[in-house]
Amino acid sequence: MTVLVDENEAVGLLVSGGVVALPTDTVYGVAASLRFPEAVDALFALKHRPRTVALPVLVSSVQQVETLGVEWGERARTLSDIFWPGALTIVVEVPQHIAELVGGTNSTVGFRCPDDAILLGVLERCGPLALTSANGHGDAPCESAIQVRQTFDGVDALDGVLDGGERSGRVSTVVDLSGASLRIVRDGAITQAALLSALG
Repeated sequence: MTVLVDENEAVGLLVSGGVVALPTDTVYGVAASLRFPEAVDALFALKHRPRTVALPVLVSSVQQVETLGVEWGERARTLSDIFWPGALTIVVEVPQHIAELVGGTNSTVGFRCPDDAILLGVLERCGPLALTSANGHGDAPCESAIQVRQTFDGVDALDGVLDGGERSGRVSTVVDLSGASLRIVRDGAITQAALLSALG
Protein backbone atom coordinates (compact mmCIF):
# COMPACT_ATOMS: atom_id res chain seq x y z
CA MET A 1 0.00 0.00 0.00
CA THR A 2 1.23 3.54 -0.81
CA VAL A 3 3.33 4.92 2.05
CA LEU A 4 2.33 7.78 4.32
CA VAL A 5 4.82 10.67 4.30
CA ASP A 6 5.29 13.78 6.41
CA GLU A 7 5.44 17.31 4.97
CA ASN A 8 9.22 17.31 4.50
CA GLU A 9 9.10 13.94 2.73
CA ALA A 10 6.23 15.13 0.52
CA VAL A 11 8.21 18.20 -0.50
CA GLY A 12 11.29 16.08 -1.18
CA LEU A 13 9.31 13.76 -3.44
CA LEU A 14 7.67 16.60 -5.36
CA VAL A 15 10.90 18.53 -5.98
CA SER A 16 12.52 15.37 -7.30
CA GLY A 17 9.75 14.61 -9.79
CA GLY A 18 7.44 12.45 -7.69
CA VAL A 19 3.64 12.28 -7.51
CA VAL A 20 2.12 12.80 -4.07
CA ALA A 21 -1.42 12.81 -2.69
CA LEU A 22 -2.08 15.92 -0.60
CA PRO A 23 -4.91 17.28 1.56
CA THR A 24 -6.57 20.43 0.20
CA ASP A 25 -9.26 22.75 1.51
CA THR A 26 -11.83 20.75 -0.49
CA VAL A 27 -10.85 17.06 -0.81
CA TYR A 28 -7.61 15.10 -1.30
CA GLY A 29 -5.69 15.68 -4.50
CA VAL A 30 -2.75 14.13 -6.36
CA ALA A 31 -0.03 16.57 -7.32
CA ALA A 32 3.11 16.96 -9.40
CA SER A 33 5.56 19.84 -9.85
CA LEU A 34 5.32 21.79 -13.11
CA ARG A 35 9.10 21.50 -13.30
CA PHE A 36 8.74 17.82 -14.24
CA PRO A 37 6.61 17.23 -17.36
CA GLU A 38 6.95 13.48 -16.91
CA ALA A 39 5.44 13.74 -13.42
CA VAL A 40 2.53 15.78 -14.78
CA ASP A 41 2.05 13.08 -17.44
CA ALA A 42 1.96 10.51 -14.64
CA LEU A 43 -1.03 12.32 -13.08
CA PHE A 44 -3.08 11.71 -16.22
CA ALA A 45 -2.08 8.04 -16.27
CA LEU A 46 -2.73 7.62 -12.55
CA LYS A 47 -6.32 8.81 -12.90
CA HIS A 48 -6.98 7.48 -16.42
CA ARG A 49 -7.79 11.10 -17.19
CA PRO A 50 -8.04 12.13 -20.87
CA ARG A 51 -5.16 14.39 -21.93
CA THR A 52 -7.76 16.82 -23.30
CA VAL A 53 -9.13 17.51 -19.78
CA ALA A 54 -6.64 20.08 -18.50
CA LEU A 55 -5.27 19.99 -14.96
CA PRO A 56 -5.63 23.03 -12.71
CA VAL A 57 -2.53 24.58 -11.13
CA LEU A 58 -2.29 25.38 -7.42
CA VAL A 59 -0.11 28.23 -6.18
CA SER A 60 0.69 29.90 -2.86
CA SER A 61 0.36 33.43 -4.28
CA VAL A 62 -0.19 35.54 -7.38
CA GLN A 63 3.59 35.95 -7.50
CA GLN A 64 3.92 32.22 -8.18
CA VAL A 65 1.51 32.55 -11.11
CA GLU A 66 3.61 35.37 -12.53
CA THR A 67 6.83 33.33 -12.28
CA LEU A 68 5.31 31.16 -15.04
CA GLY A 69 5.20 34.13 -17.39
CA VAL A 70 1.45 34.55 -16.98
CA GLU A 71 -0.06 38.03 -17.15
CA TRP A 72 -2.42 38.42 -14.18
CA GLY A 73 -4.86 41.07 -15.39
CA GLU A 74 -6.93 43.57 -13.44
CA ARG A 75 -10.03 41.37 -13.12
CA ALA A 76 -7.97 38.36 -12.02
CA ARG A 77 -6.12 40.48 -9.46
CA THR A 78 -9.37 41.87 -8.05
CA LEU A 79 -10.85 38.40 -7.58
CA SER A 80 -7.65 36.86 -6.18
CA ASP A 81 -7.28 39.77 -3.72
CA ILE A 82 -10.78 39.09 -2.39
CA PHE A 83 -11.21 35.31 -2.65
CA TRP A 84 -7.69 33.88 -2.30
CA PRO A 85 -6.77 31.80 -0.50
CA GLY A 86 -10.07 30.03 -1.07
CA ALA A 87 -12.32 27.97 -3.30
CA LEU A 88 -12.01 29.98 -6.51
CA THR A 89 -10.19 28.73 -9.61
CA ILE A 90 -9.39 31.56 -12.04
CA VAL A 91 -8.87 30.66 -15.71
CA VAL A 92 -6.66 33.03 -17.71
CA GLU A 93 -4.59 33.11 -20.88
CA VAL A 94 -1.12 31.57 -20.47
CA PRO A 95 1.95 30.92 -22.63
CA GLN A 96 1.26 27.98 -24.94
CA HIS A 97 3.90 25.72 -23.38
CA ILE A 98 2.26 26.04 -19.96
CA ALA A 99 -1.16 25.13 -21.39
CA GLU A 100 0.29 22.11 -23.21
CA LEU A 101 2.11 20.96 -20.07
CA VAL A 102 -1.15 20.56 -18.12
CA GLY A 103 -3.18 19.18 -21.02
CA GLY A 104 -4.93 22.30 -22.24
CA THR A 105 -6.48 22.20 -25.69
CA ASN A 106 -6.33 26.00 -25.89
CA SER A 107 -4.10 28.68 -24.35
CA THR A 108 -5.81 28.92 -20.94
CA VAL A 109 -5.15 27.40 -17.51
CA GLY A 110 -7.02 27.56 -14.20
CA PHE A 111 -5.12 28.72 -11.10
CA ARG A 112 -6.10 28.48 -7.45
CA CYS A 113 -4.59 29.40 -4.09
CA PRO A 114 -6.01 26.93 -1.54
CA ASP A 115 -7.11 27.89 1.97
CA ASP A 116 -5.22 25.10 3.70
CA ALA A 117 -2.16 25.66 5.89
CA ILE A 118 -0.54 22.30 5.11
CA LEU A 119 -0.90 22.64 1.36
CA LEU A 120 0.18 26.29 1.34
CA GLY A 121 3.33 25.28 3.20
CA VAL A 122 4.08 22.66 0.55
CA LEU A 123 3.40 25.10 -2.30
CA GLU A 124 5.67 27.75 -0.80
CA ARG A 125 8.52 25.24 -0.81
CA CYS A 126 7.78 23.45 -4.11
CA GLY A 127 6.36 26.18 -6.34
CA PRO A 128 3.28 25.71 -8.56
CA LEU A 129 1.78 22.22 -8.63
CA ALA A 130 -0.54 20.56 -11.12
CA LEU A 131 -3.18 18.98 -8.90
CA THR A 132 -6.36 17.03 -9.48
CA SER A 133 -8.74 15.30 -7.09
CA ALA A 134 -7.55 11.95 -5.74
CA ASN A 135 -9.84 9.43 -7.43
CA GLY A 136 -10.26 7.52 -10.63
CA HIS A 137 -11.52 9.76 -13.43
CA GLY A 138 -15.28 10.14 -12.92
CA ASP A 139 -15.32 8.56 -9.43
CA ALA A 140 -16.07 10.32 -6.14
CA PRO A 141 -13.01 12.10 -4.70
CA CYS A 142 -11.20 10.78 -1.64
CA GLU A 143 -11.80 12.60 1.66
CA SER A 144 -9.10 10.93 3.76
CA ALA A 145 -5.60 9.52 3.45
CA ILE A 146 -7.00 6.04 4.10
CA GLN A 147 -9.36 6.36 1.13
CA VAL A 148 -6.47 7.53 -1.07
CA ARG A 149 -4.33 4.54 -0.10
CA GLN A 150 -7.21 2.13 -0.75
CA THR A 151 -8.04 3.73 -4.11
CA PHE A 152 -4.47 3.63 -5.40
CA ASP A 153 -3.34 0.43 -3.67
CA GLY A 154 -0.64 -1.20 -5.77
CA VAL A 155 -0.24 1.77 -8.13
CA ASP A 156 3.48 2.47 -8.47
CA ALA A 157 2.95 5.96 -9.94
CA LEU A 158 1.84 7.38 -6.57
CA ASP A 159 4.95 7.92 -4.45
CA GLY A 160 3.36 8.94 -1.14
CA VAL A 161 0.34 10.27 0.76
CA LEU A 162 0.48 13.23 3.14
CA ASP A 163 -2.15 12.66 5.84
CA GLY A 164 -3.94 15.88 6.80
CA GLY A 165 -7.02 14.31 8.38
CA GLU A 166 -10.53 14.38 6.92
CA ARG A 167 -11.20 16.77 4.03
CA SER A 168 -14.71 17.33 2.72
CA GLY A 169 -14.99 20.94 1.59
CA ARG A 170 -17.20 22.13 -1.25
CA VAL A 171 -15.59 22.18 -4.70
CA SER A 172 -14.13 25.41 -5.98
CA THR A 173 -16.00 27.68 -8.34
CA VAL A 174 -14.22 27.88 -11.71
CA VAL A 175 -14.44 31.24 -13.47
CA ASP A 176 -13.04 31.90 -16.94
CA LEU A 177 -11.64 35.41 -17.44
CA SER A 178 -9.97 34.74 -20.79
CA GLY A 179 -12.81 36.35 -22.74
CA ALA A 180 -14.41 39.76 -22.66
CA SER A 181 -16.97 38.72 -20.04
CA LEU A 182 -16.81 36.55 -16.95
CA ARG A 183 -17.95 32.95 -17.54
CA ILE A 184 -18.72 30.38 -14.84
CA VAL A 185 -17.25 27.03 -15.91
CA ARG A 186 -18.26 25.19 -12.72
CA ASP A 187 -20.53 26.23 -9.86
CA GLY A 188 -18.97 25.84 -6.45
CA ALA A 189 -18.41 27.46 -3.08
CA ILE A 190 -18.40 31.06 -4.40
CA THR A 191 -21.51 32.32 -6.13
CA GLN A 192 -21.67 34.12 -9.45
CA ALA A 193 -23.39 37.01 -7.65
CA ALA A 194 -20.42 37.36 -5.29
CA LEU A 195 -18.00 37.37 -8.22
CA LEU A 196 -19.97 39.97 -10.17
CA SER A 197 -20.29 42.12 -7.06
CA ALA A 198 -16.53 41.96 -6.51
CA LEU A 199 -15.91 43.12 -10.07
CA GLY A 200 -18.45 45.93 -9.71
